[in-house]
Amino acid sequence: MMKSIFFLLLPVAFALPAKAQVTMPGAELILIDSNFSFTEGPATNKNGDIYFTDQPKDNIWKYDINGKLSLFMHGAKRSNGMYFDAKGNLISCADENNELVAINKHKKITVLASNYNGHILNGPNDVWVNRKTGGMYITDPYYRRNYWSRTKPDAALGGEKLYFLPPGKKELVLVDSTVVKPNGITGTADGKYLYVADMGVGKTFRYEIQADGSLSNKTLFVNEASDGMTIDERGNIYLTGKGVIVYNNTGEKIEQIDVPENWTANVCFGGKDKKTLLITASKSVYIIKMQVKGVE
Repeated sequence: MMKSIFFLLLPVAFALPAKAQVTMPGAELILIDSNFSFTEGPATNKNGDIYFTDQPKDNIWKYDINGKLSLFMHGAKRSNGMYFDAKGNLISCADENNELVAINKHKKITVLASNYNGHILNGPNDVWVNRKTGGMYITDPYYRRNYWSRTKPDAALGGEKLYFLPPGKKELVLVDSTVVKPNGITGTADGKYLYVADMGVGKTFRYEIQADGSLSNKTLFVNEASDGMTIDERGNIYLTGKGVIVYNNTGEKIEQIDVPENWTANVCFGGKDKKTLLITASKSVYIIKMQVKGVE
């Protein structure tokens, strides 16, 4: 199934000097389509194709390196945040039944984790895969869905937490119980650092990743939370919410990309050269050309 594509050039506000700029000089925000219900979870495969979700309609869409938009699959267990693993599987936080799943190129869905110590998760929201080890980190906030029969979290979970799925295992490991409402998540390509946004306190934190997948040295990165996030080759972190806000790896704001929507949910790099930034924002999807590459 294919969808018609139209393009609209929109002005973009860049707040800082050219020397700090990560967008391509003169680049304009391009609207790809605005006929979705709510877009989320962009993830890039090794070729540079980008997949994203329209969760209310239970669809995953593909925006390929040639600019073609097509429906990848319908019936994806209400996929939300996604990330490709090293084997090319699309790892998804699927909150229809509150699971972490893997979707292969043939659209076969395999459940990787479905509970913590026998208790149903709040609603897996976003995931980052350490491709060096295969370990996966997921955020589990509670956002009530109209397709759930339950009306409150399982009290036995003790709140909304951050979990780790060790490579080859089926049991989640609790790696941070102090977060309030974890949401956006990303990590560095070398597998050394993890960034997690806590919507409950309006902050984003950085952790050191240990050899066994556990986390240490939790430190404040910026006093701003994020729905979804990504990282580029320079270690800059891209937060979302009101547009896209870019911070360098010391937590200094270096650029703001304004997006003409009420909410920007997520962001990732893709394209042939990995220099296209795709932005999921409410009912729309945008792209903009960058000077830097992503490291998804």
